Amino acid sequence: MPESSIESPVCALEYRYGRKEMKAIFSEANKLAKFLEVEAALAEAHAQVGNISEEDAKTIRANANLDSVKVEAVNAIEAEIRHDVMAVVKAMAAQCGDAGKSIHLGATSNDIIDTGTALQLKEAVEIIRQDLVTLKKSLLTLAEEHKNTLQVGRTHGQFAVPTTFGLKMAVYGAEVARHIHRLDQVKERLLVGKMTGAVGTGAALGDEALKIQDIVMEKLGLRPEEASLQIIGRDRYIEFIALLANIATSLEKFATEVRNLQRSEIKEAAEAFDVKKQVGSSTMAHKKNPITAENICGLARVTRGFLLPTFENNVLWHERDLCNSSGERIILPHACVLIDDIIVKMTNVFDHLAVYPENMKKNLESSKGLIMGESVMMALTKKGVGRQVAHEAVRQAAMKAVENDLNFTDTLSHDDTISQALSEQELREALNPKNYTGSAPEIVERIIKKYVEYKIT
Repeated sequence: MPESSIESPVCALEYRYGRKEMKAIFSEANKLAKFLEVEAALAEAHAQVGNISEEDAKTIRANANLDSVKVEAVNAIEAEIRHDVMAVVKAMAAQCGDAGKSIHLGATSNDIIDTGTALQLKEAVEIIRQDLVTLKKSLLTLAEEHKNTLQVGRTHGQFAVPTTFGLKMAVYGAEVARHIHRLDQVKERLLVGKMTGAVGTGAALGDEALKIQDIVMEKLGLRPEEASLQIIGRDRYIEFIALLANIATSLEKFATEVRNLQRSEIKEAAEAFDVKKQVGSSTMAHKKNPITAENICGLARVTRGFLLPTFENNVLWHERDLCNSSGERIILPHACVLIDDIIVKMTNVFDHLAVYPENMKKNLESSKGLIMGESVMMALTKKGVGRQVAHEAVRQAAMKAVENDLNFTDTLSHDDTISQALSEQELREALNPKNYTGSAPEIVERIIKKYVEYKIT
């Protein structure tokens, strides 16, 4: 094995997937910065209730930064003592002189870890929220532009009845808007910290334990955990990762639709393709593959995969054990990096989506009128023909058209029940797809009004 490969990145997030903005939140440096911030807030709370001097708190605050406490120094200490938080405390104390005695007073490791993690998640959630807002706007822009663009509606992969491409985009936009609302709700339960010591009683913090916790969380812009054992309730992480899995599933659904619409035999919409530079296949030079949509689908499946271990991380012995810790170091950063990555990619797909209304029209016409069977049936009922009788007459005409490769108009006009109830003009009107999109344009307008004019932003 080449020596250079030994130190090469192994995880694809390090060299292929994810944006630098989200990766920076979960970097080793930012994690340490958050731990230092929590320790400084704790010292200031102790000073406020009179447990330590104001001078000590000021010294600790002055050194609660990456210029004073280096990542390399913390790592060197941890390599020796094999405890991550105590390594931070020791490195910090070394910079604070006599004030070092007041660092981490009354706290346990997870007071710092869980609260620091909440600060990281606070930053991550804001990026995810803005990603979703941007995606929603992209979808509703397409919905407005194509609210009257006729398209084949498909169920079971077969022609169903006409719809509009704008309605499809409006449905997706409303789904994203619901995710924004869910994220806002989850934030209230996710962004909490704790400062109650080893088993949640706050005993080491003294009589002012709950006041200290409140002061710390107010300084950090977090909610205090209402009751905990040694760690905050992992049901909070379950809810968050479940939401990310839910969002990922929506994205996979959207991307799958793009992939299907880009199929050669359908070709109603497609990812943008740089014809001057982009290569679709190493051997089939004509190919234009939906690679971004496929990438989204693959990474969405990985994102959902984090849900099971997140559930299992809530099952711990007594006040806690350490089984959750290793998994969470992987799950939380990876899930946030991946969801950010695929939301941004999905937005880019829709922002540059090639839409082909003429192919949509051609596909509608390819059914030789069969797609309008329901329309004819409903026209018959308006003329007094019973619904079941109308359905059977249309069904027989449709089966005859399919078996004999005829135009649906011909088999309909030769059916006595249909020809006696509908004139040639009325039949033509019933067979016109433009006349059978129902309330689709109005639904699009309602969604746009709800989520753009009265927007979740």
